Amino acid sequence: MVRSFRRGAVAAVLALTLAPLAAACAAGNDAATLEVEPDSASASAGPVKVQNAFVLTQDSGPATVTARLFNNGSSAETLQSVQLSGGISATLTGSGGGQGVTVPAHGSVLLGGKGNPAATIDTGSEALRDGDVQNAVFTFSDAGPVTVLANVLPSAGFYQPYGPSPTASGGATTTPGIPTPSSTPTSALPTT
Repeated sequence: MVRSFRRGAVAAVLALTLAPLAAACAAGNDAATLEVEPDSASASAGPVKVQNAFVLTQDSGPATVTARLFNNGSSAETLQSVQLSGGISATLTGSGGGQGVTVPAHGSVLLGGKGNPAATIDTGSEALRDGDVQNAVFTFSDAGPVTVLANVLPSAGFYQPYGPSPTASGGATTTPGIPTPSSTPTSALPTT
């Protein structure tokens, strides 16, 4: 009886181990999970793809355009301009304040955020209202224009690290309602 019990236990363990593998193989090439799309717009032209494009605003000062730029081509692409609806142009600045934004071959570049290339928009808040959607045209040296819809959002919360960089006066930009490390009260922290 002990031998048949062992055989039954081994068979049960083997069946439970192989069942998930068989279920995964049954999904096939037309599985529903392959149809999942990101909830932010993306567009491409030739080997270049623009994804996760947003226009991030602040109460006073410039706005910025943030996006992930992909280049699946065999030669580098240079971002020449970023234009928004209504003839609004962004000023491009390379990494560390240098000239030009280059997307390497078979690589990607994050536009916006500390230490990354930037696309800054010096325009009044009446042109860019939070909650709007802008047509953003990213023009590349060889691939040409790539048009994508960009949501206009305040540079706060999750988006704050990708928003406007420190101001020209050298101070960091702040967003109302978001505490900075120096303004966080230490007396509110629990003691152990």
